[in-house]
Amino acid sequence: MTSQSVFSSGLLTAGSPCPPGLTAWNGSDPGRRFDVYRNNVLVSLVDAMADSYPVVEALVGTEFFRAMAGVFVSANPPRSPVMAHYGAGFDTFISSFPPAATLPYLADVARLEQLRVQAFHAADAIALDSSDLAALTANSDALPGARVLLHPSVAVMSSPFAVASLWLAHQAADVSAAVSQVDTRQPESVLLTRINFEVIMYSIDNATMDFVAALTAGETLAVAATTAQATDQNFDLPAALTLLLSSESLLSLQLPEETSHA
Repeated sequence: MTSQSVFSSGLLTAGSPCPPGLTAWNGSDPGRRFDVYRNNVLVSLVDAMADSYPVVEALVGTEFFRAMAGVFVSANPPRSPVMAHYGAGFDTFISSFPPAATLPYLADVARLEQLRVQAFHAADAIALDSSDLAALTANSDALPGARVLLHPSVAVMSSPFAVASLWLAHQAADVSAAVSQVDTRQPESVLLTRINFEVIMYSIDNATMDFVAALTAGETLAVAATTAQATDQNFDLPAALTLLLSSESLLSLQLPEETSHA
């Protein structure tokens, strides 16, 4: 009898022999039937990768992408039946995949696309509106110790390349013309969030990125602002909070408990 691990390994290794112990109900060659099944599995996984990384595919071409994704798939079997989440770690794989070395920004494009997939499938939540925020911030003395809860779809990333601009250029009607206007050597930082079932990207500076990352990690407003100011002493805290509010990224502002004095 063939073990599950041997069977699974055989499915993801193109050209490997049919696992021992397999038989066909009608007496046909189990090796040929296994080859067909394996091909269907590999094609389905590569198709799932193409759905998640369309700009990566556009940048390298379909043939190159499917070959590269095939190598990734063989080494990274699915860990969940939800194919929408399959492909995490593709950016790390690309960064060490020698044939992709001529496109140094490709791994970060993959990272951005993975964040977009995560944002799209993140849990729903009701954003804080301006009137609620005004009420919560009435006690200005408590604000430095407050913690911000962000929408589950919120993510930030920074790249030494213009990956957000490159991704947006691939959404244009004339992709070639739009891409030709992008200087990929320009570093970019971006905030991602989901509004009305659409993933939106906002260009931000590095200080704002560090601020949001600190909030995501559970830091207080004071600590997050100090972190951002270490990156840029001119960090604009009100502007950063306004961006989070206008992008429907804020869910709640948790003020520290007031200490009563006898």
